Amino acid sequence: MGVRIYFQKVFSILLFFTLARNIHATDTVFNVKDFGARADGIADDSKAFDSAWREACNWNSNSKVLVPPGKYLAKFVVFKGPCKAPISFQLDGFVQAPPGLSKLENKESWITFQYLRNFTLTGKGTFHGQCQTAWPENQCHKNSDCKLPVSIRFSFLNDSTISGIQSIDSKYFHINILGCYNLNLDNIKISAPKDSPNTDGIHIGRSSGVVISHSVIATGDDCVSLGQGSQNILVSNVLCGPGHGISVGSLGKYENEEDVVGLTVRNCTFTDTSNGVRIKTWPDSQPGIASNFTFENLVMNNVENPIVIDQQYCPYSSCKIQVPSRVKISNVSFRNIRGTSSTKVAVSLVCSQETPCKNVEIGDINLVYNGLQDKGPATSSCSNVKPILVGKQIPATCA
Repeated sequence: MGVRIYFQKVFSILLFFTLARNIHATDTVFNVKDFGARADGIADDSKAFDSAWREACNWNSNSKVLVPPGKYLAKFVVFKGPCKAPISFQLDGFVQAPPGLSKLENKESWITFQYLRNFTLTGKGTFHGQCQTAWPENQCHKNSDCKLPVSIRFSFLNDSTISGIQSIDSKYFHINILGCYNLNLDNIKISAPKDSPNTDGIHIGRSSGVVISHSVIATGDDCVSLGQGSQNILVSNVLCGPGHGISVGSLGKYENEEDVVGLTVRNCTFTDTSNGVRIKTWPDSQPGIASNFTFENLVMNNVENPIVIDQQYCPYSSCKIQVPSRVKISNVSFRNIRGTSSTKVAVSLVCSQETPCKNVEIGDINLVYNGLQDKGPATSSCSNVKPILVGKQIPATCA
């Protein structure tokens, strides 16, 4: 009997410590309203956001910053780590940027999360950039070196997750990802009118292991774009449109750009976009490498340019288009891509004369021109590339 009582006591002690550990592991919540946030859409709540974050970041166990339902105005906020323990940010409210550009002048971003590990940003809330008030001041179409604030910047985040949030009407890029490793973005909604300038949905640079999935992106520029140093990126189950499609590049504009290696775009749908999937490099470019790209199981609905490699990308009249690009493109696969093209040239592979594309595979393509019937079927256009043809080819590729 004594032994039985002994084991019952041991079990009770173990159960107590287990429950205590689980209670301790529960996030301590830091509500921004407890730090002075007015949530009236008029008063600046930036200081309350910053104070709540600082307290949570310095907490010795799991913590959560909570933005409850309400309308908040935030002028400029940096949520900076490293923190003492895993931290999360739950956005259930509506956070808007100040109108125009003057109050964010010379700022690279409006909302920044940086230097964090095991971080989670989640919730059903919205970041609203109030871009309509900034577009008249946007001169980026005249000045390629213009400076406008990104709505949300994720810099140097490791093993982190972003899910459920919305970004609406950014003044510039909606989301910029820099220097991140193992970052998962799921169930994101991004929207801006199709005529909104430079409002890329998600731009990735110098990052590895980024996954974008089950998201809806409708904007005025690229839905997803990859800049230099992007490696091992997966984009899947994304609805893109309107916008400029999913793009690699443009690459080769600057010296010492890092290579872009490893991209998979899978199970995505493009609707009323100017491009589908695209790789673009500047003419007269710096040397570089772009390789190991797979584009598969894609649907194109009324897309102007469904499949594009463009090594003469020149949005400005000052390009030296007669000088070939020196970015080497290789190991690219376009598989099982179907739907409709709003222009006759459904497949355009324009590679560099100096560094022709290598090992480009085109397989099971079925893209139908949906324009005027008297203009004939869809066609393809190819230069400086000898693609590997597999399966069905509609239109005939490089015939």
